[in-house]
Amino acid sequence: MKLVYTDEAIEDLKRLRQFIAAHDPSAAARVAAELVAKIELLPDFPKMGAPVEVAPVPDSIRDMVFGKYIVRYSVHASAIIILRVWHELKGER
Repeated sequence: MKLVYTDEAIEDLKRLRQFIAAHDPSAAARVAAELVAKIELLPDFPKMGAPVEVAPVPDSIRDMVFGKYIVRYSVHASAIIILRVWHELKGER
């Protein structure tokens, strides 16, 4: 199964890394690498994330939570598409 990132997801990852680097430069590369490593598990474990209940087809759009970050992705027969990545705000989701 192929892993595909949308342009928005790529920009999200860049923005998260820049934000972390501004506060803790040594952590930026580590956190980014850990996040990408988790994302790379999705082709083998596509149901790892929780279904997004408000999606038209909840089982096809899922959220994987990794620490304080949420990765939203869609599951297809031949690909996992990473839609967005963001920092989870307390009380939201």
